[in-house]
Amino acid sequence: TSRSMCAVVKGYPLVVGNSDNPAKQWGVPYDAPVFHWYTAADREKQLVQYFAETFEIPAGECKRALRAAEEKLGWVGALSDTASGALTGKERVMLETYVQMATFDRVTARANLRLLAMTGSQYELRRRTQAASLRGQSGLDLDVVDHYNGTVRDVRTLSGGESFLASLALALGLADEVQSAAGGVRLDTLFVDEGFGSLDGDSLQEAVGVLTRLSDGHRLVGLISHVEALKNRIDRRITVTKAPEGGSTAKITGV
Repeated sequence: TSRSMCAVVKGYPLVVGNSDNPAKQWGVPYDAPVFHWYTAADREKQLVQYFAETFEIPAGECKRALRAAEEKLGWVGALSDTASGALTGKERVMLETYVQMATFDRVTARANLRLLAMTGSQYELRRRTQAASLRGQSGLDLDVVDHYNGTVRDVRTLSGGESFLASLALALGLADEVQSAAGGVRLDTLFVDEGFGSLDGDSLQEAVGVLTRLSDGHRLVGLISHVEALKNRIDRRITVTKAPEGGSTAKITGV
């Protein structure tokens, strides 16, 4: 094993490990005894000899302290591996990721209400519950369900326009979840910067329709885009035009 451990025998700090400087890991004085070993028998022999010669501590007492430290190291190490998502043969889900998964599921559920509306009930997001590999961290990966052909695939396979709609749906879902969980806090302003140029005519119409319905309530929705087709769909807008001599001008329409 590559672990190290720190034991205290009759008030003396003792660091045992096979790393370059296990004493630094445990934050004990640098003059504390540090031992390196290759086998358990070799380790125990070194420790018993050291304490017998230096502090006249009986071998039996030294062995008991060593075994108690090893037992503690075992369960502390297992707890650490569990919290950091490093258990061998298990999915690598860190403790903070595990906590985030519950919130992410609620955000995804709210996002799907928007995404289904924007894609004609074709796409739905789903958090991946089984890791594709046990080598990397997992827990917050997304798949997309295609209801038109009944397939489930990685969300990264979506086209540019579809990815924009999925991102927009997640942003709206996050806003809805924060507003719901914040106890009276309202998110009344939303700005969407670019992305509309990657949409075809139908997708653009669906996306703008969702944003228009949001603005029908008490929310202010601002769209930042160079897409000419949006001009006819936005009643109130600020048009910024770059001047040939430098600088720019702004024209307010519909106010």
